Amino acid sequence: MYVAVKGGERAIDNAHAWLAEERRGDPGVAELSVAQIREQLKLAVNRVMAEGSLFDPDLAALAIKQSRGDLIEAVFLIRAYRTTLPRLGASNPVDTGAMAVDRRVSATFKDLPGGQILGPTFDYTHRLLDFKLAAEGAVAEAATAPAQTGSVPHVTRFLNRDGLIEVAEPSGATPPDLTREPMELPADRALRLQAITRGDEGFILSMAYSTQRGYGRTHAFVGELRIGTVAVEMDIPELGFAIEIGEVELTECETVNQFKGSKTEPPQFTRGYGLVFGQSERKAIAMSLVDRALRWKELGEDDSGAPAQNEEFVLMHCDNIQATGFLEHIKLPHYVDFQSELELVRRLRAEAMAVQEAAQ
Repeated sequence: MYVAVKGGERAIDNAHAWLAEERRGDPGVAELSVAQIREQLKLAVNRVMAEGSLFDPDLAALAIKQSRGDLIEAVFLIRAYRTTLPRLGASNPVDTGAMAVDRRVSATFKDLPGGQILGPTFDYTHRLLDFKLAAEGAVAEAATAPAQTGSVPHVTRFLNRDGLIEVAEPSGATPPDLTREPMELPADRALRLQAITRGDEGFILSMAYSTQRGYGRTHAFVGELRIGTVAVEMDIPELGFAIEIGEVELTECETVNQFKGSKTEPPQFTRGYGLVFGQSERKAIAMSLVDRALRWKELGEDDSGAPAQNEEFVLMHCDNIQATGFLEHIKLPHYVDFQSELELVRRLRAEAMAVQEAAQ
């Protein structure tokens, strides 16, 4: 029998008030500003923007503050806010070859035109706690360099000269919009990439790691990883040409994988691709590995049965908001459901005891 919880509205109001108090913390400590989060917790802001499908550092920082640092909750807030925004039009595809590069490295070509640009990275740090950061007001000396601008050709072009890598033919078709239409399987590559870039970083990372351990037979090299800003342009019908409406920071990764060939394709290198808002190189690399693993069918490879090659498994479980909603709903009232389960177990136990007594 279902019994309504008494005092529910007052309890919820009090829970909200308590949450606000916990969010603020000790009033004797200065409150964390949105600007501080945006500038000093930039990688967290980038993740919220990527998985929330909205490039707005200020709103992402606000969501992180409101969610007390729970990034999945922050992504939820951003996605919910995104649904209220009007859709004014569509921008043109960005040209990452014209990216103002802050970081650009390749694990396959040592002597890149323009050189390897290490940029801001944890790759060469010692992973030791820096207690100088605990001294408030301490500011490290800046050691920044101007971004490389102009045409920055992609590394895979060098392999293309010898015909050693698959040709990525451009498509004029408008890709489906996962934020406005439900996913349908089987999904084409454009839709898969949308789902993966919005997917939970931890899940995509674990899927990528599984391919490196042998679940998928895709041994990859980072052909190129680049981070920088690109111009966003939009066609204006009244003008008859495109104008720049802003810039976004992106991380782009292309991996190259050895491919022994199939009935339809010759031996060559194949591509995996990742593109994410902000500096999110771990996500971009993982995304490119999972993208390549999911391409087994179009490349004529055999299905190894690996989880990362199972389109339904990857795409239907990578979204942390869907996963969170389904997981957290079980903490809400299920009194009627549990009572029916309880009655069933009691009946089964009674029947089992009756059988035992009859046997004796």
